[in-house]
Amino acid sequence: MCNYFVHESSYVDDNTKIGEGTKIWHFSHIMSNSEIGNNCNIGQNVVISPEVVLGNNVKIQNNVSVYTGVICEDDVFLGPSCVFTNVINPRSFISRKDEYRKTIIKKGASIGANATIVCGHNIGKYAFVGAGSVVTHDIPDYALVVGNPARVKYYVCECSHKMEFNDNKFICPDCGKIYELIDNIVRRCE
Repeated sequence: MCNYFVHESSYVDDNTKIGEGTKIWHFSHIMSNSEIGNNCNIGQNVVISPEVVLGNNVKIQNNVSVYTGVICEDDVFLGPSCVFTNVINPRSFISRKDEYRKTIIKKGASIGANATIVCGHNIGKYAFVGAGSVVTHDIPDYALVVGNPARVKYYVCECSHKMEFNDNKFICPDCGKIYELIDNIVRRCE
């Protein structure tokens, strides 16, 4: 007996791992050798390719294809129609499956609608990629990026409040978390 939901219009191949409480909605395809954590929500018309790993509580909106090489850690949000690649120089007449590049979306990161993530570039913890942005390099933890190519506009708290540092410290007025900025790297103070 499975402890997850799959809509009758979706396909789940053999040799998949799907966590408890996960929901897979209309017209989606979960391919073999993929792994989905607990309490994930997979929207309509989503493809999870072989060897993709999704952590717990990952939310994927409609019309997203998550290709081989992508790893999403816990609490990641993928907005509607965001795009991943897995080969840097694709040609239809050349097989480059041995050249797939890994892309890691770290804990708590959010990717906005219609954003494009070029393979081989990681998205930092709690980073926020704005809608329509094109990621062509690694994104630091807590960075909010926009544009083509995506550039850091400012940093955001885990709750998404804009950080404004005073003497390299920030205390979030919404959630109370404390951060420091040292050598252009944001760290949360425990």
